[in-house]
Amino acid sequence: MAKVTVRYWAAAKAAAGVAEEAYDAATLADALTAVRERHPGELVRVLQRCSFLIDGDPVGTRGHETVRLADGGTVEVLPPFAGG
Repeated sequence: MAKVTVRYWAAAKAAAGVAEEAYDAATLADALTAVRERHPGELVRVLQRCSFLIDGDPVGTRGHETVRLADGGTVEVLPPFAGG
């Protein structure tokens, strides 16, 4: 199991109440399950609209259970952004 940092941006940060936190997770799906358990309120709804970067690389349409996490890695949680 990898130790990763989950970083929240914009609405995800507001819903989590923190900018980042550490999790033990082997896959993105595992990390997101842990996030939902720790933050069962608004963040669960926000996550449904988010995209994710793993160590700077977009996850895109890959299944979250197939996205392996590296020890010391970073998961960026990016809600849709407005404006330009």
